[in-house]
Amino acid sequence: MIETRPRLRRATSRHGRALFNAGAASILAICLAGCETLGTSQPPPPQEPPPAPEIPSTIRPSELVGRWGLASYQNPNDRARTEAAARSQCKNPYVIGAGANGGVIMHLADEATPQELRLKGSQSGKNYIGPEGPPGGEKDREILSFDGKTLVTRFVDKDAGTRYGNMVYVRCAPRA
Repeated sequence: MIETRPRLRRATSRHGRALFNAGAASILAICLAGCETLGTSQPPPPQEPPPAPEIPSTIRPSELVGRWGLASYQNPNDRARTEAAARSQCKNPYVIGAGANGGVIMHLADEATPQELRLKGSQSGKNYIGPEGPPGGEKDREILSFDGKTLVTRFVDKDAGTRYGNMVYVRCAPRA
């Protein structure tokens, strides 16, 4: 009998450990389930603010549609000379077309195919021409001035702005 008692103790000890492990696992599961229900009472993480309302441009797309002489300058002192050079380009005009979705058809920097671009206003009062997105994006060009007959723009992207300079568009006379 003495020999069976150690075996019984071992069996009882093993049985006790199994019960203890099952109980601990049950308590752990209950605690984790409780954490999930407790977690819902905490406020949700902060959400991103909604996008700012779109500000319309003070220039309508229809004001830009037409034939334009095009030239550019880097030095502001060259603007008058550049406008005259742009006017002389009307024999081979740059055409700004009307887009199907209310924009204008123009080229982006370094792209051979023109596409529909939007006129966008900004909080600062500046106007931009560019693809869908917030005003002043890297592919946009800022409208520096516009009087109905002369449009001056500059690409927002520093590299493109340096390469292309200030773009001067002078409206060509209507064809007779």
